Amino acid sequence: MKDNYRSGFVTLIGRPNVGKSTLMNHLIGQKIAITSNKPQTTRNRIQTVYTSDEGQIVFVDTPGIHKAKNKLGDYMVKVAQNTINEVDVALWLVEPTTFIGAGERHIIDQLKKTKTPVILVINKIDTVKKEEILLFIDAYRKELDFAEIVPVSALKGDNTEELVRCIMKYLPYGPAFYDEDTITDQPERQIVAELIREKALRCLEEEVPHGIAVTIERMKYRKAADRSRIADIEATIICERESHKGIIIGKQGAMLKRIGSKARPEIENLLECRVNLQLWVKVRKDWRDSDLYMKNFGYDPKDSK
Repeated sequence: MKDNYRSGFVTLIGRPNVGKSTLMNHLIGQKIAITSNKPQTTRNRIQTVYTSDEGQIVFVDTPGIHKAKNKLGDYMVKVAQNTINEVDVALWLVEPTTFIGAGERHIIDQLKKTKTPVILVINKIDTVKKEEILLFIDAYRKELDFAEIVPVSALKGDNTEELVRCIMKYLPYGPAFYDEDTITDQPERQIVAELIREKALRCLEEEVPHGIAVTIERMKYRKAADRSRIADIEATIICERESHKGIIIGKQGAMLKRIGSKARPEIENLLECRVNLQLWVKVRKDWRDSDLYMKNFGYDPKDSK
């Protein structure tokens, strides 16, 4: 290891749907955090690891900061806010605009309370004219003393190498926290559950997605006749209403089959083997306001304190 090797923790914060998970997935070169065009897709704190010859960045992707409407929402906001003070660098992702709304001003108030260096990342620059970017930078520069301001496109990968260089400058010198092959601290079962939830988010109607969770009931590997490996996975999609259950299953099971057929290839890519996926649907009324159900489904309220 080089004497000037750097390593540290970096959180990604921002309002829902600004592209935090997309950026993190791009930087580490593998899909770990799920993405969708619906807000509040990320619910837990997810750590992923970027390793190079210069240093190691442990990214902490957090739920979007928003106005909480239930215990799950409150949990998500607290996880995001608490993380800011526990890392070496905070990346604040915003969309390319000169309008700074109430949601952004709430985040600015949070960032003013921290001593953590903040790098402003103006995402989605592929959607605007290049000459407009300076206007967006100027609008935000007046709000906070940023360590750096870096415009990027997480989707296209534009300027992301410059972002990595900027992050490295603010990390402390020291050895790597993880070996170079490590990409995430998430267990396989957790990633599989999230991939299924992502496909459900993308397939379902607007009123259903926020009220779903996915649990893995069984995940076992076996050898096929040709000696190849097969993963048998049984998963349950949890919803809050009987009416939602009907929507998730669909006519003659069509929607549930669609969700499974879209999730299976990505799970196979993750596990590097064939997958036999079986999906079930259960109703747990108002689970997002139940400490017991939240804990059972992987959102322990103690983690947000």
